[in-house]
Amino acid sequence: MTMSSASVTTKGQAPVGAPKERAEVVENKITFGHWFRDKGWRHVVGVLVTIYALVPILYIISASLNKNGTLTGSNELFRTISFYNFQELSNTKFWTWVLNSVVISGITAIGTVLMAAAAAYAFSRFRFTGRRLGLTSLLIIQMFPQMLAFVAIFLLLMNLGDVVPILGLNSKFAVIAVYLGGALGMNTFLLYGFFNTIPKELDEAAEIDGLTHGQIYWQIILRLAAPIISVVALLSFIGTFSDFVLAKVILTSEENWTVAVGLYSWVASQLDANWGQFAAGAIIASVPILVLFLFLQKYIVGGLTAGAVKG
Repeated sequence: MTMSSASVTTKGQAPVGAPKERAEVVENKITFGHWFRDKGWRHVVGVLVTIYALVPILYIISASLNKNGTLTGSNELFRTISFYNFQELSNTKFWTWVLNSVVISGITAIGTVLMAAAAAYAFSRFRFTGRRLGLTSLLIIQMFPQMLAFVAIFLLLMNLGDVVPILGLNSKFAVIAVYLGGALGMNTFLLYGFFNTIPKELDEAAEIDGLTHGQIYWQIILRLAAPIISVVALLSFIGTFSDFVLAKVILTSEENWTVAVGLYSWVASQLDANWGQFAAGAIIASVPILVLFLFLQKYIVGGLTAGAVKG
């Protein structure tokens, strides 16, 4: 018994003798279930995460445009639109608080980069007594929360202010010093991991050309480490700008408050809390962080990835 080869078919395949293009279409056809299990679920998760992130933002924008200054009236999004709360910010010390936050955060970010980069370079390039102990100590210190030191910091600054007023309570310089005191741990390890990925042959070649360790550090290493330096500066700026507890403990006068402390003062009392003005101030206060994040965005992924690898 014979059968024509042109009529022979198998399950899931195109008939023998069919055009080649039709066979390729049949073989490459992907069902919806297979596509969803492979890639489709990611789109669903992405949409849900986006909605979860956008709802609070829309809510606070709606509250800032509500002239009544209450949150109960904001349950219906954008029922009333008024820029009264934004205009009232000029009648407060809000812009002074924003300036204080930007200055404190900017100086802290620069100081953090300089200190952490110098420490990481020493741990990465030099071999000295106590090197391993120093790295281990930095790691162990990070295991204890900062909140454990708040009482000690307060008592230290209160007594130190009698001798050196600039390092006492209600001093912006004292706040910066406290922030810099806790800046070495994680940032040093990030920079240390990145410096280990830079070949030491570059240092040796530069030494042959007559460069000193200082010139190698400033002219070669720091330029190659621009991605991780940007990440450290960004993380330090964001952490300092949004900090509340330390600034509330150290800064006592309204003129020296940061924006986080100032905004809290508007809603600290339940009887006269102005949530509309608070929401308007929070939106404006987020602009410096947003601009800095977008400006340094291209460095974030590469810098964090390389800094997390220990060479």
